Amino acid sequence: MNDSVGNSAVNNALAWVNGSDAPEKSSLDLGFMALTDCASLVVAATQGFAQPYGLTLNLKRQSSWANLRDKLVSGELDAAHSLYGLIYAVHLGIGGVAPTEMAVLMGLNQNGQSINLSHGLQQQGVTTPEALDRHVHQSQTKLTFAQTFPTGTHAMWLYYWLASQGIHPLLDVDSVVVPPPQMVAHLQAGRIDGFCVGEPWCASAVKQNLGFTLATTQAIWPNHPEKVLGCTQAFVDHYPNTARVLVMAILEASRFIEESQENRRSTAQLLSARDYLDAPLDCIEPRLLGAYDDGLGNHWQDPHALRFFAGGEVNLPYLCDGMWFMTQFRRWGLLREDPDYLGVARKVQQLDLYRQAAAAVGVPANAQDMRSSQLIDGKIWDGADPAAYARSFRLHAMADPCNRQALR
Repeated sequence: MNDSVGNSAVNNALAWVNGSDAPEKSSLDLGFMALTDCASLVVAATQGFAQPYGLTLNLKRQSSWANLRDKLVSGELDAAHSLYGLIYAVHLGIGGVAPTEMAVLMGLNQNGQSINLSHGLQQQGVTTPEALDRHVHQSQTKLTFAQTFPTGTHAMWLYYWLASQGIHPLLDVDSVVVPPPQMVAHLQAGRIDGFCVGEPWCASAVKQNLGFTLATTQAIWPNHPEKVLGCTQAFVDHYPNTARVLVMAILEASRFIEESQENRRSTAQLLSARDYLDAPLDCIEPRLLGAYDDGLGNHWQDPHALRFFAGGEVNLPYLCDGMWFMTQFRRWGLLREDPDYLGVARKVQQLDLYRQAAAAVGVPANAQDMRSSQLIDGKIWDGADPAAYARSFRLHAMADPCNRQALR
């Protein structure tokens, strides 16, 4: 797939290995989940991007995000393809384990997740947001939606999208946790009515005529943060050079994936292997190339499809990206009071380390630590006043003296 890393990159890498910046630890165990957006780790580990930096990357597929979290915190995994919200939840002590100082080394991807509904709902004509809203509020039975981790990105996208349609995600429907590769089987068995997950599992449900894609997460927030390269702060403290060259190798892999459509196709082929996604190529490749079929007869080329690099725009760990997840934890009652949003993000987001790595491999790194985005409900998120932002939503699960309005 990658015959050679360019001569300049090799020389640059060898300089790092031979100098005082050589990695303190050369063999790393990296966790990942069977999702298309683990691509940059797989490419870095298998296509010659890590070795010039003196690194051997041992990929360890995990069965669930909870399993990945436990091994990351215990040190059994050095770093991992991780949910943004998982890293922050563990850091804040709401992630199902004892509070542990965590680190986001870089963003791995943006966009590319979806909300799918069952074939049964499709047969009932529940194929639009408006129809879902009516069904939820008129039916005697609650629908059950699956997401992949209580504080993860999929839970937050599902909750945000439902709320934007007037559906309270904690009162009007039931929410359950299902590991990504098991989503389609749960849908087929009728245990869930819909789910939010990453690819290729949404495309797989469509391919098997088990459901349809009602919304993409990029429709919720174009170019939203998604997976990150996460680790404990202890790993960064003990192995700063290793962390830096790991980011360099994965940045180069990310850039490679997007250099051509052929590179994207060969990446899809690589991911389909048993060791990685163990899924048919025709469930992986189309949406990796931005080609969507929603299962309702609609086909489009998505302008905000899954991306891994975009000139480095994807990879900078913006402070506001981490802060946004904390605002949603607050909104949905996972945090009982406001954290120090900016202070926590400054600890977790490894901006200095990232910028050093980016400079070393010639990737532009925006001098700004914040960015501004408009989400599906028209709200602007720029990190300026996170506490007020968390309180600004009509649907929420906050019950404190600062916000006495009803849940609905």
